[in-house]
Amino acid sequence: MLFPVPQMVPGIGKIREVQSMNGTDGFYTMKGYALNTNDELTSAMEDYLEMIARLARQSKNVRVSDLSKMLHVKASSATKMVQQLGQSGFIHAERYGDIYLTDKGLETGNYLLYRHEVIHRFLCALNHTDNELEQVEKIEHFLNRTTVKNLELLIPHLTEP
Repeated sequence: MLFPVPQMVPGIGKIREVQSMNGTDGFYTMKGYALNTNDELTSAMEDYLEMIARLARQSKNVRVSDLSKMLHVKASSATKMVQQLGQSGFIHAERYGDIYLTDKGLETGNYLLYRHEVIHRFLCALNHTDNELEQVEKIEHFLNRTTVKNLELLIPHLTEP
């Protein structure tokens, strides 16, 4: 059964055509959207950088073994990603030693931690739960800075009595 698409939505206004991130009309696959962005970090790189920033807040020493343990990956996988993050200028890693965030890595890592926390608080408030980690990990890479900021502004409205 087909349902008509309303032209006006109460409280929102007229529905506009869908526009992609590069300004053209239409829908894309997830891969298509990814190809249309100029993001320097992949989702996997973000996961690693976020964890490095989280571990660095807890302890000054971050090592590949810490990353592999916390992210449940093989040490060889963590090593490859550490090399990529180093080549991109987000971290400095000593061979068989500690991993340090560069200024660029610290700024980006702090934002990734902020984004994670905002989305987690939002989903917990929305779903009346204490832990939405799995959902946060699945969706955090797809929300832009404006959306994250707006979610943060919505949280008090979801938690007020």
